[in-house]
Amino acid sequence: MLVNMPWASVSYPSLACGILKAAAERGGDHRVTVVDANLDFFDWMHGEFGASLREYDFFSLDSYFQGCGDWVFTSALYDDRAWRVEEFWAAHRADVDEAQLRLCVQLHELVPDWISTYAKNLAESANALVGLTTTFQQNAASLALARELKRIDPALRTVLGGANCEGPQGAAWHRNFEFVDFVIRGEGEAAFPALLDALASGDGFPEIPGLCWRHKSEAGANAPSAAPLPPGSIVSPDFGDYFDRHSSCSASTEVEPKLVVEGSRGCWWGEKHHCTFCGLNGAFMEFRSKSPKRFYDELLELVAQHQVLDIYLVDNILDMSYLNTVLPALVESGCDLRIQCEVKSNLRFDQMRLLVDAGIVQVQPGIENLSTRVLRIMDKGVTGCQNVRFLRDASSLGLTVMWNYLYGFPGESESDYIAVLDQMTALHHLPPMDGADRIALERFSPYFDRLDLGFSERSPDPQYARNYDLPSAELADIAYLFTSEPAGIGADAEKHLLDAADAWRAAHPASALECVRMDAEIVITDDRPGFGQHELVLAGTDVAVFDLLDRPRGLSTLQKQFGPGIQDTLNSWLALGLVFTDDGHYVHVVSEANNQRQLRVG
Repeated sequence: MLVNMPWASVSYPSLACGILKAAAERGGDHRVTVVDANLDFFDWMHGEFGASLREYDFFSLDSYFQGCGDWVFTSALYDDRAWRVEEFWAAHRADVDEAQLRLCVQLHELVPDWISTYAKNLAESANALVGLTTTFQQNAASLALARELKRIDPALRTVLGGANCEGPQGAAWHRNFEFVDFVIRGEGEAAFPALLDALASGDGFPEIPGLCWRHKSEAGANAPSAAPLPPGSIVSPDFGDYFDRHSSCSASTEVEPKLVVEGSRGCWWGEKHHCTFCGLNGAFMEFRSKSPKRFYDELLELVAQHQVLDIYLVDNILDMSYLNTVLPALVESGCDLRIQCEVKSNLRFDQMRLLVDAGIVQVQPGIENLSTRVLRIMDKGVTGCQNVRFLRDASSLGLTVMWNYLYGFPGESESDYIAVLDQMTALHHLPPMDGADRIALERFSPYFDRLDLGFSERSPDPQYARNYDLPSAELADIAYLFTSEPAGIGADAEKHLLDAADAWRAAHPASALECVRMDAEIVITDDRPGFGQHELVLAGTDVAVFDLLDRPRGLSTLQKQFGPGIQDTLNSWLALGLVFTDDGHYVHVVSEANNQRQLRVG
């Protein structure tokens, strides 16, 4: 039995559980049931409090950096309904809404009853092994359930796996919680079926890479595999159990289920230039992707099987070869898909239009700053002007963009932000950032692994000490998030940035800046609150300049083509908010009007 605990999203199935079920059953020797405990818990919350998806998503999506979801289940993990309530309240009274804090405390008091009842019901049908997948805020809930299951039936075997079990974390969970018999570290397609085979045959466990094991009086932690799983061995998931359960869940009245699919693992950019703040891909950064035909066939097979068109592609970054293979095939298929995926922000307009034609409606392009100098510190491989150009083209194409403005990088300065912030009013018509945040220090990131990059002093985020009764050395091993002395910009510049981000989000719904081409002229209509409602007509040389600024251009290039007087034009357009400049480059920020989108060629 594989269990997907809260606070996994109720909107889509667990990819990990779906893959492991398929991997374990393909030989025919094992039978695996996936239990979506997150859906069952949502039903319980809905019945007890009338809770909606908004309340659940606070834990699932919004409070990871506060650790609220994990703390809720500590009362069941430690069998104490008053477990550090005052400490939790004091820690979050300033950064969590009071109503949400009260919900945390209310759930904290009641979840021991839910865990007790739920574990009793599971134990009746669990058979030989219960596996729990843990990512983000699933740790305490998974541990609490494993503890109660072992109390009910000491002979039952429990295994933990998932992103929260990478490297030292997995060994620490196993070392500190004896009711967890096994922990799988790394990719589980090979290790999980091998564990099932070993349990069935009675053989030992030392040969299974990445497995932390406990058997009678012995225990061990096997070295993880030195090589990543080849793409041909990445298994297509089995989501049957989730869709059977979702249809009867009260969440189905609020959200349609989505498919979660995987075309690749690793990151082709990170393989060459690991972004300094990124802690993803703890096991393997090496980029591996399924063949275009296989990925296309698997995708449409899942769509047909489950009759679901909304798709969450979990790849860290889209395989660029899919632009010439999978995406044209999806266009030809005629399927009305709605796909969310991650891309790099240096895509051309024609490539972005192909995304839209293939059914990609929402992207996360890795836009984390608009200053080229700060982006270089991150090792992002893009410029501020390229990020603005992506936002502009996404606006023209009606493509939803998810992005966050990150700051607090060692070596950045206020001057890296002032010039950008002074131009933000001109960008209010473009997709605004979801938030602006100081970077977190994440395990597996270059900032964590290399002290010379600026964060030499660090300690586990305080949430771990609140949530787990462990010595400091063990907390340092289980933690993924760490704290350090703040780097980069100070409080004044930070406030300026946060205020500017709030103003962008507030002004965006009422802002528009569009152009339409009429014969040899370009007509620009401006309806941004910061610039007033007016119309501007470009003709002659101005049209050529505008067209050239479709992509970022350096001043020397512009002067070489249009002469030194181009600076006057650029200054005029900067004052009108028609262009963005950074690091000596310029790009125009005018979106295309609706009736122009179908006419443009790549």
